[in-house]
Amino acid sequence: MRRILLVVSYDGTNYHGWQLQKNAVTIEEKLNEAICALTGEELQVIGASRTDAGVHALGNVAVFDTGSEIPAEKFSYALNSRLPEDIVVQESKEVPLDFHPRHTACRKTYEYTILNRVFPLPEYRNRTMFYYGALDVEKMKKAAEAFPGRHDFAAFCSAGAQVETTVREIYGLSVEKKGELITIRVTGNGFLYNMVRIIAGTLLEVGKGRILPEMVPEIIASCDRAKAGPTAPAKGLRLLEICFEES
Repeated sequence: MRRILLVVSYDGTNYHGWQLQKNAVTIEEKLNEAICALTGEELQVIGASRTDAGVHALGNVAVFDTGSEIPAEKFSYALNSRLPEDIVVQESKEVPLDFHPRHTACRKTYEYTILNRVFPLPEYRNRTMFYYGALDVEKMKKAAEAFPGRHDFAAFCSAGAQVETTVREIYGLSVEKKGELITIRVTGNGFLYNMVRIIAGTLLEVGKGRILPEMVPEIIASCDRAKAGPTAPAKGLRLLEICFEES
């Protein structure tokens, strides 16, 4: 038996998130189907990040165990011929059997992208949030300085999250504007349910002038979800990469 790691990219527009659901099509379901068709084994992948409906990924990670003799690096080629065009395995390799993508220390990086112009552009409709009004990017950058470090991010977690603690560490958070695109990039050791989207929604409120940058540290310290901004739409979010300490 071997454990195979897959680096998976996908456009999440047509899927109800990563995790298996009874009455909805998911990324995990499509991966399971492709692997089972290839190996003839009944198995399920274990994903590193359970992205929500409509969220995209450039480098999510999943593992599965197999008795197949297919070379590890060849799984990516074989699976891509069986997957829909909006899911592509970028890399496949063998890892130790005790490697678990959710129980291994890692750094996750997400990007949230905003299209800021008078009218939307069709080509960006599935991968950015559109906002037509003026945004003060300099104030958004100032507010972003409050997030790095180890904090209790309960104010940035949607109801219903089943976690032992809401404490997380953010290693870096940046806000950049290039042309009409504003990109919020955040790296941390893990994220709560809708945490990045709520951070994005809060920074948007700062950009609109509804929240002052100096209020953000107080919002974090409050641990009160009602004080933070709204949850930004899923389609603007993508998981860039997951870097494991032991991979």
